[in-house]
Amino acid sequence: MAVITEIAPNLYRISIFAQWANLQFNHFLIKDDEPLLFHTGLRGMHAEIREAVSKLISLSDLRHISFSHFESDECGSLNEWLAAASKADVICGQVAGMVCVNDFIGRESRTLADGETFTTGKHRFRYCRTPHLPHGWDAGVLFEETQKTLLCSDLFHQAGDAEAITTSDIVGRSHEAMKAYQAGILADFTPYSPLTTRNLKKLAALKPETLAVMHGSSFHGNCVQALDDLDVAMRETLGLR
Repeated sequence: MAVITEIAPNLYRISIFAQWANLQFNHFLIKDDEPLLFHTGLRGMHAEIREAVSKLISLSDLRHISFSHFESDECGSLNEWLAAASKADVICGQVAGMVCVNDFIGRESRTLADGETFTTGKHRFRYCRTPHLPHGWDAGVLFEETQKTLLCSDLFHQAGDAEAITTSDIVGRSHEAMKAYQAGILADFTPYSPLTTRNLKKLAALKPETLAVMHGSSFHGNCVQALDDLDVAMRETLGLR
């Protein structure tokens, strides 16, 4: 069952816990004049997520669909969503649109340059290009400037079925997940490169107040410190010591 939690005014976390992965899959709906869905979810979860969204808005009112990078849990059910919400556009980075998304959906996506903004009514979003963070050269995130929420995709990835939002240390939880993955087949799920620190500092400079996390609890608190601490944790676990 999908669990719906309002983690900031008009920003809803729609969460499904998958026992087979010991992992939460979180999707975020922003209710506004032009509602936006961030993360479509896996195709196998589409019916549950669609039902949850329909409790918050009429599906025909959905205007924007976005995600960080081309991966099944980010946008696997994108075409199913476009069939359900015929007026919606697809918002992604320029690399994603050119390399994957336009061909996948069979039409032009709305591609954004780094730093480009758009509004959905009361909310204003900024696209931040973050190549290879958390994965892939097409990666990027959205920052909601009105309430200062960073839709941060796989950053701060945590295992298990956690609470919807926390004010406690999520970096420690994320660090534990990194160390566990290093011991298994997912050792290289997040790269550490010369771009990592630069991209994390770029996100910290936005001064977010809430982190909307795809896998695990979202976070409200000192997000600038959390991003700085995540850089240290990633360097210790994934980078050069």
